[in-house]
Amino acid sequence: MELTVRNFGPMKEAKIDFADLTFLIGPQASGKSLSLELLKLIIDQQHIIATLRNYSYILSKTDAKNILECYFGEGLSGLFKENTEIGWDGKRFTTQDLLKNLARQKASEMPKESVFYVPAQRILSIADGRPKNFMEYDTSNPYVLRRFSETLRIFMQGGLGNPDTIFPMRNRLKGAVKASINQTIFHNGKVVIDKSGDQRKMKLEIDGMKIPFMTWSAGQKEFMPLLLAIYCLSGPPTQVVDKSDYEWVIIEEPEMGLHPRAIQSVLLEIIELIQNGYKVIVSTHATTFLEFVWAFNNLKALPQEDFKKAMSEVFGIDINSTTANLFDRLKEKTIRTFYSAKHASTGKGVTFADISTLDAFSSDTDIAEWGGLSSFAGKASEIVSRYGK
Repeated sequence: MELTVRNFGPMKEAKIDFADLTFLIGPQASGKSLSLELLKLIIDQQHIIATLRNYSYILSKTDAKNILECYFGEGLSGLFKENTEIGWDGKRFTTQDLLKNLARQKASEMPKESVFYVPAQRILSIADGRPKNFMEYDTSNPYVLRRFSETLRIFMQGGLGNPDTIFPMRNRLKGAVKASINQTIFHNGKVVIDKSGDQRKMKLEIDGMKIPFMTWSAGQKEFMPLLLAIYCLSGPPTQVVDKSDYEWVIIEEPEMGLHPRAIQSVLLEIIELIQNGYKVIVSTHATTFLEFVWAFNNLKALPQEDFKKAMSEVFGIDINSTTANLFDRLKEKTIRTFYSAKHASTGKGVTFADISTLDAFSSDTDIAEWGGLSSFAGKASEIVSRYGK
């Protein structure tokens, strides 16, 4: 499925053909988040409108500005310009589509949500150790953060079965992944629900202490809402968050605060998501993900058993473990990488380029340098080879 964008916010032109797994890379403020929020708005517009109505937001039936500012954030309706052109799956999308959905939607109707969105600001969803209610935020916060926080709140209240411990948990993560997360993030600590105060809050139980959320390490705090999102989408089904409703999973910058070994654990969970049938989109600044794509590109021509063995070695996993089964038929999946940046030489705004081959010998520097992620390492190696003799 293909998203085409022209003259939307800072984006001059984008054409993104999504695969089973798609990576978006590029500098800050280069349109990655806006393109992903736009994608969710297009796919889930009926659910978004129903949610806003459910929380009593005032939505005009003649002007889409209210909807856009309730969604993207206060003051951001100007992202849509007179010459904005947006296409999705061969069909044109305009702000009038939002008004049409608003006009024909019944007040009691709650359409299905298809995109599970894990935003970059996810730490704000549990800033005091508990997921916040949708209405605890104002419209200066993007809808995707408010909705994510509300989803986690509902899931923790009814989807986990009111456990005392939320890491480690049985039946939620594969053994090797759970062990890796323990070793690289929680270091034999347990994430527990503390019920001693007036609210149920997460604390880290380690060395006989119960540590409040805000005093955790940066990596632990960044990872926790991502872990809860993974719980929502894996393990036993629940009635409060129906994982079968979702077709798309968007994860922004899953690497934040994490050691490369912990990033590998997250990557294994992403592989499990695509093996379970979700289309997954990841925005990232981490080379670990592209190193995986590069390895995938160079190994997928191998026979299945050799491919599985090679991938198991890449991740340091026992070939006979259940985790290694994640690589069964993985080479049949499609993976693409797109690079967003503002190219001063062309005089254009932000454009997106397909750099999926990640060919280090390509004449296109965007491809050869992996959208700039490998440029420093390449330059350092070249200089060391010249001066280090």
